Amino acid sequence: MPPELSARAVGARELMDDPGADRRMLERTYERFRLVNAVVSRPELLYRRDIRPRARRGPISILDVGAGGGDLCRELSRRLRRDGLAASITALDADDRATTWAEGHDDGAGVRYRCAHTSDLVREGAVFDVVVSNHLLHHLTAAELSGLLEDTDWLAGDRGLVVHHDIARSRSAYVLFAAVTWPFAGNLLAGSFIRDDGLTSIRRSYTAEELSAVAPAGWAVRRGMPARLELRREPLDARP
Repeated sequence: MPPELSARAVGARELMDDPGADRRMLERTYERFRLVNAVVSRPELLYRRDIRPRARRGPISILDVGAGGGDLCRELSRRLRRDGLAASITALDADDRATTWAEGHDDGAGVRYRCAHTSDLVREGAVFDVVVSNHLLHHLTAAELSGLLEDTDWLAGDRGLVVHHDIARSRSAYVLFAAVTWPFAGNLLAGSFIRDDGLTSIRRSYTAEELSAVAPAGWAVRRGMPARLELRREPLDARP
């Protein structure tokens, strides 16, 4: 039976967030994120709807916050190069274990990997055309979430787009993820934190109503599939 999912399990902790997490399991988790995110995060939709149209108007700058192993950044770089479009991509993560691994597995994507916080970039006066995150919001405390949204709003300026993607918490999402990942627990996902942490992530995640309640004015929450949420802040000239 699924655990209680009527409220966020804010006290639950993902194994990979432990500073003492097994390094080999952590790195295998980064490696396997590419496969999992290709299915659940749908990077092709982000690229087709939000990245490519902007890049067609000229070179753009992209920031991925909480980039982990950097798989989203490398996928965006691959698609941009395939289409002959120019962009500078920065993968930002506060965990040096992630940025070290990601930099060592760039495979020629040309992504810039940086271990820092969004507040560091704000202090530096950095501005980006597109700011994204994937599966980051549910990791944060209420104060951290508020700070992230304030920082990313600043980093995108009036002309930039901010898109935070995350999981939508529900019983069906939990049951489906548990069922789909079970056959792979002994092979493809073995030696990683993906299955256990994925289930914890669902328990920690928001519903659309909960996320809308904490989103500042000017931000919009959209539902997507499979069991996805998008917290979005449009450029100033595109807002209603």
